[in-house]
This record gives sequence, structure tokens and C-alpha cells, in this order.
Amino acid sequence: MKQTKRILGIDYGEKRIGIAVSDPMKIIAKGIKVIENSANALREIQHIAMEYDVEIIVVGMPFNLKGERGTMAKEVEVFIDKLKGSTGLEIVTWDERFTSHTAHETLRTMGVKKKQRQEKSQIDLMASALILQGYLDANES
Repeated sequence: MKQTKRILGIDYGEKRIGIAVSDPMKIIAKGIKVIENSANALREIQHIAMEYDVEIIVVGMPFNLKGERGTMAKEVEVFIDKLKGSTGLEIVTWDERFTSHTAHETLRTMGVKKKQRQEKSQIDLMASALILQGYLDANES
């Protein structure tokens, strides 16, 4: 029987949360939405997870250049605990170093105009897809 469940990718930020989802075969990640980091964020993510029939959530973990957990990592860990409680799904962390930079460079390579590249939500959306794609590529079966 063919697997149809998907994997959700999250780029957590203090103001916004970028969300990406895999295709059913878990090969390609696609950024789908940026939500406001507010009291409703967990409920929104729970709804998206149900809508896309998600089995695993991959959350970007902010490491510093030395590979240690940065100050933002504590906030991400609190978010992950709340996310586990609200979704009941398996949560995996993924090194998100350089994803925002890579997202910015990717948008530039794609020919996206400078004004659009400066929209932080575009970067968050692309970063969530890069986090998830990194996880998918590393876990190919």
C-alpha cells in the first residue's frame, strides 16, 4: 500500500511562522503559508496538519555557527512542547543554519524583484521549504 501521509516543515520565528508541506511521496517540499506567531498559531498549525494528513512535523532548530543551540533555541523548544501537546504528532528538529540566507539567495536566483525579496514572509515561506527539503533529502528511503 502506498504512503499518503505528508510531512510538515516549520520555520519558527518570533513574529511569523513559515509552513511547508511535502508531497504524498515525501520527495518535494513546498512552502504553503506564513502565519502570524500569535495565540492562534498552534490551532492553525493543528488545522493544517489535519488538512494535509501529516504524520511528522519538522521544526527548524536555530544553531549558532559552532553548532550549539542559540538563544532562540529555548523559545523553539517551548514551542515544540506546545506543538506536541496540541497535535500529538511526532516532532523532529532540523538544523536551520543558513536557511534564511539560502532562501534570500534562492529568491534572487529565481529573479524575484528586490522589493519582494525584502518581504520577510517570502523568506519565511522559502526557509520552511528549505528546512523540510533538507530533512526529506536526508531521509530518502
